[in-house]
Amino acid sequence: MEGHSMGFFAKYLDLTDAQRTQMKAVMHKEHATLRPQMQQLHQLNQQLRQYVEGTYDEAKVQAPVSQQAQTLVQMKVQETRIHNELYQLLTPDQQAKMKEFEANREARMQKHMQSAPENAQEE
Repeated sequence: MEGHSMGFFAKYLDLTDAQRTQMKAVMHKEHATLRPQMQQLHQLNQQLRQYVEGTYDEAKVQAPVSQQAQTLVQMKVQETRIHNELYQLLTPDQQAKMKEFEANREARMQKHMQSAPENAQEE
């Protein structure tokens, strides 16, 4: 919930100033943990680019891709923990509104995924 999305959810959920302050503190605290992992992903992507632009060697691609997968798993675990921490700062009404938002978003995604193959065949 950084930047634009933080602003959107702050308005959408009608967050209090205290909630905004607490959420910003959580995000600031967690930034230090996530930044090295994001840098590692960037470096791994740089390593992989040589196999896209040069000679492809599947055996050599395996190690950085495996490392990348482990980093993504760690980041997803942390992201889920952070989202839980932020969710706990919401009132029950705000939590209900958030659940409704997520359900609507999931429904739109499902609809989009179901129509995607049809659109691909039409092209």
